[in-house]
Amino acid sequence: MNHKIIQVASYHYPNAVPAVPQRLEPPDGLLTDARGRPLRDLRISVTDRCNFRCTYCMPKAVFGKDFVFRPHASLLSFEEITRLASLFVAHGVEKLRLTGGEPLLRKDIERLIAQLSALRTPDGRELDLTLTTNGSLLAKKARSLRDAGLKRLTISLDALDDAVFRQMNDVDYPVASVLHGLEVAQQAGFDAIKLNMVVRRGVNEREILPMARHFKGTPFIVRFIEYMDVGSSNGWNLAEVLPSAEVLRVIDAEMPLERIDANYAGETAERWRYRDGGGEIGVIASVTHAFCSDCSRVRLSTDGKLYTCLFATQGHDLRALLRAGRSDIEIASVLAQLWRMRDDRYSELRASLANTPAKKIEMSYIGG
Repeated sequence: MNHKIIQVASYHYPNAVPAVPQRLEPPDGLLTDARGRPLRDLRISVTDRCNFRCTYCMPKAVFGKDFVFRPHASLLSFEEITRLASLFVAHGVEKLRLTGGEPLLRKDIERLIAQLSALRTPDGRELDLTLTTNGSLLAKKARSLRDAGLKRLTISLDALDDAVFRQMNDVDYPVASVLHGLEVAQQAGFDAIKLNMVVRRGVNEREILPMARHFKGTPFIVRFIEYMDVGSSNGWNLAEVLPSAEVLRVIDAEMPLERIDANYAGETAERWRYRDGGGEIGVIASVTHAFCSDCSRVRLSTDGKLYTCLFATQGHDLRALLRAGRSDIEIASVLAQLWRMRDDRYSELRASLANTPAKKIEMSYIGG
């Protein structure tokens, strides 16, 4: 396939404008899907752009200098995002995560954070508002993000060795700048910051122990993530997946670990702590130990498409409903209908779907 065709075609995903049900119903916060899973977590991609070209997410071979990103007019406005988020909250969502692309590239992102941080659950509780970033702009943005009402941060950090880090981000960005951003974020008042390390066999598995050693005894929680087959452009190969069980064995051999309970039902990471009290780590085993059974997450793309699974092949166009002047009760009824129909469990079915070609949505488009 011609390289330029790949770039253009990568954005023509199948989408449908959902029909508004004849029977409208106000949200009651008790919504469950076809497998009895509640709706608790909304992940919002605020931009499809990123200044990194991580090989497992936005490889340069596809996302090159000629790649055409979404025009600004097609993106949801902050007011549209906030309106949709408020309807999801009415349906039971308690956690909002801002993603991208790189969310800190979205101009005036602090204004969106301020709007979202003002939302409350039906019983008056604050939401868990968090943001995932590659950390490149964190030193400049941390204070304003905190002042705007952001509660928590997750930073992608795939290596401490500078050469390995530069190899993985593929734009020659130094790891020292991200580490400086972590320090600034701490000073700004962010605590219990989570660090996500995608482990790819043959690329950065030697960084597992250095990462664990470096952040042991600090407020930072490192989460080791299995390399996943997200999207259709990262050249995923099962042979490059290092099972989380191996990650745990490597760390436990030097720094003994013990399992601890999840913070909440549906948490993606298994939690482990150092037996000597040196803090905790997490592993996310989406490939070798699927957690579909209690997945409570839904994703909103930067241009207003709703996806009920990270591994989706099609979405639902909520932007069309917003811009057609549909009322809150109409859109809320659509959300209820879509969630009740949800039956996704890709990770549980991965092996049986291996020979079934399907163009999955890129992670940079819907967020991680």
